[in-house]
Amino acid sequence: MRLASLSMYVDPQPLMDATAELWRYISNYLRHEAGLSGVPAELDRSLPYDEAWLHPDLILAQSCGYPYAKRLRGSVRLVATPTYNLPGCDGPLMRSFIVVHNGASARSLADLRDLTAAVNNHESNSGSNFFRAEIAPRAQGGRFFSKVIETGGHAASITAVAEGSADVAAIDCVTFGNIRRFEPERLSNLRILAETTSGPGLPFVTSSGSSDEEVEQLQNALQAAISDPSLALVRDRLALSGFATLADADYEPLLALERQAAALGYARIG
Repeated sequence: MRLASLSMYVDPQPLMDATAELWRYISNYLRHEAGLSGVPAELDRSLPYDEAWLHPDLILAQSCGYPYAKRLRGSVRLVATPTYNLPGCDGPLMRSFIVVHNGASARSLADLRDLTAAVNNHESNSGSNFFRAEIAPRAQGGRFFSKVIETGGHAASITAVAEGSADVAAIDCVTFGNIRRFEPERLSNLRILAETTSGPGLPFVTSSGSSDEEVEQLQNALQAAISDPSLALVRDRLALSGFATLADADYEPLLALERQAAALGYARIG
């Protein structure tokens, strides 16, 4: 049995439930319409999301764009990039919102100097790479913040800023939009200070051993999930509007942001 893991946007709970329904549809399509064998009926919830990316039996997972561009290209195959109907999204492109506490005195990025930043992890495109790109021109000697804490997830970064253990974080527009739709109270103590540049969003990938035919069947299944009326409620819950077919080169701008920050002496948020 192959592995399917879609774990990037599953908070709050309605998103986890809708993602499970989406996969059941895709699984049924792959088994009965495409004739693929070994397709799991349910998503795997046991593996950490990033361990699934390089699993040898992977049939479908969603990767973060920055690690895809930096280390996964050539080790997995790009299937499609979802498009979301949420503020900050533009087709397959997305950005992050740089958030601070409502009571913060900061009115610009320059006002964040010597404060505490939260990042979900340093390999995150939305929480680190986009954030670093905005701060790099303002850093001095490779430093800008007095402290950086790694929270392990965007939801935890939101909590850190809301409760005061961090002053600022960059939250991807999909996570921010979903929490605002389903649990707006979690954002009641926050405000958006700035928006980052945009870049290609989180791609759906399959194992490097998948054939061209299997990749095409996966793409067909995703497009069917977008057009089938029976999934209208699922798509609405996920704010999912479509899937774009991008090339590896379309993710190169994410590495260009990394290079630009390094050239300014700001290779890591600090």
